[in-house]
Amino acid sequence: MEDSVAQKRKQREFALASVSEVYASSSSTSPGVAVFSGDRLQIRDESNRIVINAHLTDIELFRLGPNESVCMVEGSGADKQTSYSSGVAIQFRNEEESEAFHCVFQQWKKEFIVQGGNLSNGTNVITSKSKFDEKIESSSAKMYFHYYGQLLHQQNMLQDYVRTGTYYAAVIENRTDFIGRVVVDVGAGSGILSLFAAQAGAKHVYAVEASEMAEYAQKLIAGNPILSQRITVIKGKVEDVELPEKADILISEPMGTLLVNERMLESYVIARDRFLTPNGKMFPSVGRIHMAPFSDEYLFVEIANKALFWQQQNYYGVDLTPLHGTAFQGYFSQPVVDAFDPRLLIAAPMFHVIDFTKIKEEELYEIDIPLRFVANVGARLHGLACWFDVLFNGSTTRRWLTTAPGSPTTHWYQLRCVLSQPIYVVAGQEITGRMHLIAHTAQSYTIYLTLSAKTWGPGAEQGEILQTSSCKLDLKEPYYRMSQPQAYPLNQDQQPQPLLQTQDINIQSQDLDEVEMMQLPSPKSCAQIDSLMQNA
Repeated sequence: MEDSVAQKRKQREFALASVSEVYASSSSTSPGVAVFSGDRLQIRDESNRIVINAHLTDIELFRLGPNESVCMVEGSGADKQTSYSSGVAIQFRNEEESEAFHCVFQQWKKEFIVQGGNLSNGTNVITSKSKFDEKIESSSAKMYFHYYGQLLHQQNMLQDYVRTGTYYAAVIENRTDFIGRVVVDVGAGSGILSLFAAQAGAKHVYAVEASEMAEYAQKLIAGNPILSQRITVIKGKVEDVELPEKADILISEPMGTLLVNERMLESYVIARDRFLTPNGKMFPSVGRIHMAPFSDEYLFVEIANKALFWQQQNYYGVDLTPLHGTAFQGYFSQPVVDAFDPRLLIAAPMFHVIDFTKIKEEELYEIDIPLRFVANVGARLHGLACWFDVLFNGSTTRRWLTTAPGSPTTHWYQLRCVLSQPIYVVAGQEITGRMHLIAHTAQSYTIYLTLSAKTWGPGAEQGEILQTSSCKLDLKEPYYRMSQPQAYPLNQDQQPQPLLQTQDINIQSQDLDEVEMMQLPSPKSCAQIDSLMQNA
């Protein structure tokens, strides 16, 4: 088993800024490299001397700081208590590489323990935890399943008619794929997709749902007796449950914000590997993350202004300014979720494909996307706008479910990563960068974004001079801005339009009087924000 687990992994290598032995009497510090290979971690210094070469299950990592850690190798103590035979202090070049290293270490080590294997001392590893429980912290899982176990949140998704209607059309228009087939609904929720599959003629549907919503799904399905005879609700995680037969079709709605939030795509892929027949179909089968740079002075000023509270020097006799810089960066660490005008985009979008039928689960732990755009207008670049779409590749028809700006709004809206240091670009200028997503145990991702643009002037044609801006964001903690009005500059011949759209809501005249239009930031306020940005 140990060999089969190790063979599934590719070698991973991390450059180290410094390596020094913990127990050495005269330890020297030098750059080095850490290499994950199979079931082992090897750390070497710059002379290629091996400092540590040990089995992953014999190693413990301890963080000393954002870029520093200590790697300890367990020994066998005579008193049977944990002791360490060797150790090395390692320092990474930046926080991003440190996070990536720790992510790989934890995932590889947990994967080996979950799948089983022998330790170097011959002890057999046994665990009662499921794969889901090993990689997701219990507090996050508890909140997650509690949230989706409530009918009001299921109603919110059901009333997303773009979402629900597209799923219905994709299933019913592809009846030939469902008639007489076995279907597994991964994360069934209310059971609506299971009912759609039964309507399309499925032989049998297994609705797998881990939250308390499974009981409501059972009740809803039982209330549709013509369909319920062909649907079985199974309460549990797809990582754990057993099914009596293989599936011809997997159907699921595993998408979160930015497609990957909540990490349910991993469960979808695990269900594929466990239950789907070799030639089975997945609904959906492909997802795409779309990205484009944007310019939005309103949004930038709005976020920056939140930190003005911390510029007070006499708040009940207390000077709050020591925390202003931290607060300023904190607000910019939140991805913004809202529906924005596509005219804010300043370059044609690009996209990153995730093929659900082929991708491996571990490939979703870390997603690295190189970025390249060409600005089509001169503007201040405030960040990266993102949205996604998924493909239902049926035998009869192909349907896309999109969350793009300008399309009918969904409950996912769109997402924007805002830079605390904007970049100035002109039409035709090349914009490059990188978006690096690293999964964490709270069922989401840390986003590392860097955008750069060539500066116009001497040396720019060789690309020697760059404007660069970076940010770190937590996809788990977005700023939900969906309900706030968004005003945009009007030409002189344009008339202001109401910012409110009503759907089955009676708005009284006095309510309309309370709505205040957002004002364009003046050149003075923009200059003030630039000053704050430099001081943060």
